[in-house]
Parts: sequence; structure tokens; C-alpha cells
Amino acid sequence: MRVMVIVKATTDSEAGKPPSAELIAAMGAFNQKLVAAGVMVDGGGLKPTSQGARVAFDGARRTVELGPFGVVGELASGYWIWKVEDLDEAIGWVKQCPNPMPGPSEIEIRPLHEMEDFA
Repeated sequence: MRVMVIVKATTDSEAGKPPSAELIAAMGAFNQKLVAAGVMVDGGGLKPTSQGARVAFDGARRTVELGPFGVVGELASGYWIWKVEDLDEAIGWVKQCPNPMPGPSEIEIRPLHEMEDFA
């Protein structure tokens, strides 16, 4: 199964504060473990929502909202796409992850739909 692993935003990430050199090195080492294990499909960090936009759909109407957006803890600041056997394996990998933020943080794991889900 494939999962999206979502690193939740914090006040620091939304302010555009860069991670420390130590965190970059720790995340790089963790990503290398994921690659070596054949788990990592893709991943990256997201710029703050102040640099983004949202497009709302209502029938044929489109409304554009420029960032920043909403409640910080409900926003994403980074992601991975992993190929794992099951949710338990994904949880196991996340538990090995360095804390992605300087303070308290949260990572969400969501299974992706596969084509067979729509058959």
C-alpha cells in the first residue's frame, strides 16, 4: 500500500523559519534509511501557506484565496509518499523519524486510494 505521511505545520514553519543544520542532517539520514529499505517514493518540504493559494469550487464558479491559511496545526509543512505493507509498518517508520520541528509536532499518516479501490 502507499501512504502519504504529512508533517503538520507549526508557528515556526509557517513563519518560514528554516530547520537547523542538525535537523537537516538527521532528516537526510532518515530519508536514506527509507530509500535503502525501498519505502521512499517521494517527499519534500512545503513553503509557508503565505506563499500559496487555494481555489474553492462551487459548481462552475471558482474563488481564489491567497495565503496564509487557517489554523497552523491543521496545515501541512512537508510530506512523504511511502510504499509499505500496511499502516503498522508506516507507523513504525514514523516512530523512527527525528522530530521534524524544534518543539512539539505531529505527523499524520493517510493511505492513498489505489485503482482497485474503484473497481
